[in-house]
Amino acid sequence: MFSAPYDKPLPRQGDPRKFAQQGARISGYLPVDELDRIKDLLHDGDAQAARVDLAFGISQERKLVVEGRAEADMVFTCQRCLGPVTLPVEASIGLAMVRTEEEGKRLPRTLDPWLLPEEGNTDLYTMVEEELLLSLPTVAYHEEACIDEQLLSSGEPVEPEPAENPFQVLKQLKGSPKK
Repeated sequence: MFSAPYDKPLPRQGDPRKFAQQGARISGYLPVDELDRIKDLLHDGDAQAARVDLAFGISQERKLVVEGRAEADMVFTCQRCLGPVTLPVEASIGLAMVRTEEEGKRLPRTLDPWLLPEEGNTDLYTMVEEELLLSLPTVAYHEEACIDEQLLSSGEPVEPEPAENPFQVLKQLKGSPKK
């Protein structure tokens, strides 16, 4: 899927505006254990490295943009069996660099805003983390049956216990004769 080498880490800091003006392309791996919001969602903190490919440039609308992909195999907790399940997570990145929210509202629908400070370096890991977060599965589970069906039922229908009705006392009071 990726054609770039991923034997070197993605730089954490960089000036995306300069990268866009230079037409830079950055590829590398990003340790997922350095992404706190994602690391907390993984099974026992199991973290992999995400492969990232970013191309910076100027769009036809004269906007500074970054496009690319980030993908990783992440180990989540299966919501059926509570065991580990490895799922591929792929994020397609298409962002335009903006200074204000108003400027972001005027972007074409094909681009999402990336709100940046006036100038200087920014944390590229945070941007990639946000894009990966948007691509996480809603519920993680094994595709195949991972729970023994016999554990779920013995073949006998289970009757639920009758719940206590908190309004039973009112029913009794309503039915009692008036004096």
